Amino acid sequence: MAQKIAQTCACDMGSEDIAVAAKCSYIQSTESFFPVEFVEERIGEWTKKQMQAHHTLLFIGACGIAVRAVAPCITDKRKDSPVLVADEKGRYIIPILSGHMGGANETACRIAEKIGAVPVITTATDINRKFAVDLFAKRNGLHVVNKDGIAKISAKVLAGREITISVEAGHLSDPSECPSGIRFIPYPPVQTADVLITADKTETDALLLLRPKEYIIGMGCKKGKEADAIEELIHRTIKMAGIDEEQIVALASIEQKKNEEGFLSFSRKKRIPFYTFSSAQLQEVKGEFHVSDFVKEQVGVDNVCERAALAACGMDGKIILGKHAENGMTIAISKREWKVSFSEE
Repeated sequence: MAQKIAQTCACDMGSEDIAVAAKCSYIQSTESFFPVEFVEERIGEWTKKQMQAHHTLLFIGACGIAVRAVAPCITDKRKDSPVLVADEKGRYIIPILSGHMGGANETACRIAEKIGAVPVITTATDINRKFAVDLFAKRNGLHVVNKDGIAKISAKVLAGREITISVEAGHLSDPSECPSGIRFIPYPPVQTADVLITADKTETDALLLLRPKEYIIGMGCKKGKEADAIEELIHRTIKMAGIDEEQIVALASIEQKKNEEGFLSFSRKKRIPFYTFSSAQLQEVKGEFHVSDFVKEQVGVDNVCERAALAACGMDGKIILGKHAENGMTIAISKREWKVSFSEE
């Protein structure tokens, strides 16, 4: 049954890059139509490598094995890899690490739907159907400045107490979508807000401070470009632009780069989404760009990095750092117009 669960995850989870590994020596002598890596090293050592690569992990077996394997690798709820456990009969899927920020809860529900299992969600705000401020921050592309504030807000919510939220003027989408138990107060707040949402770095007085991730990195590169080179260029470029890493909301490129390991590695490591667009979609993006006939001949669009950066912005984005080419890579930065929404869509 464990093999069947792994097979389902490997074959039926859409376009995701999923690898299957096993400690069972029987796997070595069994033919399978999907590749399975036989793990010879100790499970703790293997797990450490996977978490360093920021992979999502699904253990099929006992919870205790998974807990012991990941325990030495746990660092920060905002950075830890999502970890889940399924029993060998595929009856239950249990997220045990990074349920909200890493998306383990959502992944558990998706896998459970595929294999007919029950997702066992244990986070208090979920089981009590209460407002989860960390999930709200993730959905809205907001950076949690003081992570200890998450527990304080959740404690108030679970105790049935009112939460006050102050949002920088002009950035609240639809107040009517707000769940019960939340009250908006004017910005800037004259009293200390429970949750303060602003791009103003001088504002710090709140139980929980959330700042918008406003910038999108658009990139193109030669096939097989090293992950270290991509990350180094991104870091150097954002530093030159006066942007903190925590302000990056997404990485974007052309569809042909959707499996580019250097981009995928950065996306996993920094836990930011990687968006790709077809050449037709990019060509439709309006604006003034640094065009290249050679690039258009190769990929069907005259500019990748600037157009991808703007495409990922949605409406009203703007380029704040134009195309820069270096060592087989191109990079540009756009800034989005951020809005806060309480919709779960």
